[in-house]
Amino acid sequence: MKKKLVSVLLSAAMGATLLAGCGQQAAETATETAQDTAETVTEAAQEATEAPAEVDEAAEEITDYGTGEVKVWVADAVVDFTNQQIAKFQEAHPEMSGYTFTVEATGEGDAAGNMITDVEAGADVYVFAQDQIARLVSAGALEEVEPANAEAVKAQNDAGAVGAATVGNTLYAYPLTSDNGYFLYYDKSVVTDPSSLEKIVADCEAAGKNFYFEINSGWYQTAFFFGAGAELTYDTDDAGNFTKCNSTYASDAGVVALKEIIELAQSKSFQNGSSVSNATNCAAIVDGTWDSEAAKEMFGDNYACAKLPSFEGSDGKTYQMSGFGGFKLLGVKPQEDELKLAVCDALAAYLSSEEVQLARFEAVGWGPSNLNAQQSDAVKADEALSALADQLQYTIPQGQYPGDYWTLATSLGDSVISGEIAADASDEDILKALTDFQTTCESYAK
Repeated sequence: MKKKLVSVLLSAAMGATLLAGCGQQAAETATETAQDTAETVTEAAQEATEAPAEVDEAAEEITDYGTGEVKVWVADAVVDFTNQQIAKFQEAHPEMSGYTFTVEATGEGDAAGNMITDVEAGADVYVFAQDQIARLVSAGALEEVEPANAEAVKAQNDAGAVGAATVGNTLYAYPLTSDNGYFLYYDKSVVTDPSSLEKIVADCEAAGKNFYFEINSGWYQTAFFFGAGAELTYDTDDAGNFTKCNSTYASDAGVVALKEIIELAQSKSFQNGSSVSNATNCAAIVDGTWDSEAAKEMFGDNYACAKLPSFEGSDGKTYQMSGFGGFKLLGVKPQEDELKLAVCDALAAYLSSEEVQLARFEAVGWGPSNLNAQQSDAVKADEALSALADQLQYTIPQGQYPGDYWTLATSLGDSVISGEIAADASDEDILKALTDFQTTCESYAK
């Protein structure tokens, strides 16, 4: 009964969105992956034309989902918004009137830890940061998205968000946002060409201004390594265990990246950091959408945004900076009661739908993962989100990384900042440092 219930409810919640997206394509600047995803949207929409009949037939069979309580965790900033949307959901689903929905403020950064501590006492539906998905799957805190509906979920959202919601080959969550990444904020009266790292640095030096980039962060640091063509990802099994480290940092590409980091650190304009609120005398900073209002205040009329720049490597080639993309996901806890599970899945599908993602953007500025929502005029008019969208086409979704990786990456950056890895280090010395780094990374998956 579970498969039938979940399929019916997800079709009801998502069918309209799929049909509405039939004639739309992904952003003109999307990568080949995003274009493939957009083609899937069209195919899924065509296949969905018979869904209303299926829903009508099932609606005659299921008219009462019993009674129960559903606990929902979301960030404090969207508690009121979520309550409003749940009221609309209840109005659309009178057959679920026996359920009480309680929304509690629990940030996506804390949700996973709280769930893992006590799954039974945790929320039934909750928002979490994508880098926590492996831990949640391993702890038995996530119900997989019903296979009969997984393709529809994948078709509606961008490829990066879908990848972030997947462990092994299984989709475990509903994508909610594609707004957690980094790009360039800059003062357009100082920076004349934001497309070139060398020109940004030169402009900042000439003006006596600072350029902020957090090179001792395993998150920001990847902009150089991935941009140069080096790889560092981890494979996980369906239980969320790390099974393999895929790394090519100890390579010519890695040497190019680390030498560029060393060169940047030598500039008199360089400051290590990524928070607008902590920046002083700043003309450019690599940061995220969460600091857009602070950046507007800092730069005033000269406020501008752009994707990350390219850089000229030590080998004479030009590389576009890359890095991670991050996402907010909506999870459903496994339930013993299949009727309650169906209600939770239907609610998750609704809260992650195109309509609600757009409404959430308008209410609190969260950038949607839904492909159609991303093409709305309002979303495209947001300068920070537009810059991030441009950047995300060059990034990879941040998958699952061992906690020790982040500490190790910080040590690598600190070695550059302190001069332990000297500015005049030979390629052999740099390769040795990267080989040690890679070997340690690989040990985390054994």
